[in-house]
Amino acid sequence: MTRSFVMALMFMCLIAGPWLTDAQAAADREKLLTEPGVYGTFALFALNDEWAKQDPAMRIVRLTSLKGVVEQHREHVAIDLYLLRGLSDHADLLFRIHAAELRATQEFLLDLKSSQFGRYLKTVGVMHGLTKKPNYVPGFPDPMKADLKAVSEPGQHPYAIVIPVRKSAEWWGLDQEKRAEMMQEHTAATLPYLKSVKRKLYHSSGLDDLDFITYFETSKLEDFHSLVLSLEKVQEFRYTRRFGSPTILGTMKSLDEIVELLAQ
Repeated sequence: MTRSFVMALMFMCLIAGPWLTDAQAAADREKLLTEPGVYGTFALFALNDEWAKQDPAMRIVRLTSLKGVVEQHREHVAIDLYLLRGLSDHADLLFRIHAAELRATQEFLLDLKSSQFGRYLKTVGVMHGLTKKPNYVPGFPDPMKADLKAVSEPGQHPYAIVIPVRKSAEWWGLDQEKRAEMMQEHTAATLPYLKSVKRKLYHSSGLDDLDFITYFETSKLEDFHSLVLSLEKVQEFRYTRRFGSPTILGTMKSLDEIVELLAQ
């Protein structure tokens, strides 16, 4: 093996090493976002009054610690950030965190709160849920199953909406067949909006003081508005005790965008 070949191989490894790390991180993130049996946490924070008193240079220093904490934990959790300020009156930031083990989320949040940036964060609320395989879809007619595979419209879906849901005791007292019948009607009402409104469901019973957390992404808030109105007309809605308290509305942002906005 010639010296030039060895040098070339070493150079290739130096280039490929970080790429492979990033590729593996992306693959791990995709599994956490798409596979069932994953814990989803929605953590809401407000910036305290002291943050406004920081000069821009010190804000950047504090925000650098945020980037460091996210990078430190990305091997075990998938983290998405949302800017709520200006759209929601109870919080400034939302972290959506997916993890195979809930303690990994706990470790991230503890490190976040103890960071230089986290000291300026006031916890407004934390909700936990678990992703699962669909309960009712396997019993739906084949044409409806095919419709449910519709691909979302291409492009960005900048708006995110999170709605916590509680069901009444009467709902859980119904037999499986009756609930399946009503969920088929519920699903039929969503079909016209599948392409413009992405939806993800988290099961919270036993993990939180909720039954479900519903998460939506869209670029067309008018379609989301129409979707909610349609769902309020189906039989299943009568068994909903709490729907959207609070409803969280924000815009999806990259970590760099959050840093840039909060540094101002």
